[in-house]
Amino acid sequence: MKRKLIIPFLLSGFVWFSACDSDSDNNGAGTSQLQVRMTDAPGDYEEVNIEIESVQVHRENTDSEEGWVTLDEINPGIYNLLDFANGKDTLLASAELPAGSISQIRLILGDENTLKLKDGTIVDLKTPSGQTSGVKLQVNADLEADVTYVMLLDFDAAKSVVPKGNGGYNLKPVIRVISQAVAGGIKGVVTPAEYKPGIYVISAESDTLGGFADDNGNFLIKGVPAGTYTVKFYTEGGAHDTQVENVTVSQNAIKDLGTIELPDAE
Repeated sequence: MKRKLIIPFLLSGFVWFSACDSDSDNNGAGTSQLQVRMTDAPGDYEEVNIEIESVQVHRENTDSEEGWVTLDEINPGIYNLLDFANGKDTLLASAELPAGSISQIRLILGDENTLKLKDGTIVDLKTPSGQTSGVKLQVNADLEADVTYVMLLDFDAAKSVVPKGNGGYNLKPVIRVISQAVAGGIKGVVTPAEYKPGIYVISAESDTLGGFADDNGNFLIKGVPAGTYTVKFYTEGGAHDTQVENVTVSQNAIKDLGTIELPDAE
């Protein structure tokens, strides 16, 4: 039997749920639909493979193990996080839950977690023993009857893979939780695509968000709250860096920056 790991998540960003109007009172009657989906911010690897066995939510505002509920419609398997970059996502699990509150979420991972390096080498991703105790992700959301809620787990592959001094790698998942229903975003395409810039979305009011352009220069940064941002494009060595200022994002809308031309090296 495969050993199960309860992986803690380092939380960056925000959790925000939005519900449409409903005639049902949130008094515990009725049910809500909860979906847990996964997306990714690209990393500089060929593959980052994570084995997902189960998804759980906690329905009590305590640390009691009795409060955990396993979502019954689960799509277990080994997922390459890099398959879900730049706007792609996949459904991990869903369930019809009684209306009411959920306080936490956690994933149960198997031990088939591997990293494929750029040279084709495949290495194990080890989870430090100190992180298997089950540090939970706080959600604290109220589920109203007859409403569907989508919880998007945004893996940051680049930050989640931590090189060790002996040449090995640790898996320390870094995740943002966002609601697609209410969050805006920023997309576009950079040229020349071969520069493969990283992207920072910066404002004084919220956390700095980021990602990478793909091999074709396309990028999409999800989970951007409404506001005005500076979008910085950075390249190795800084010779082709540029930025776009005063980018306004509206709630529930994706801001298209069009084509961004990176400067030639001086």
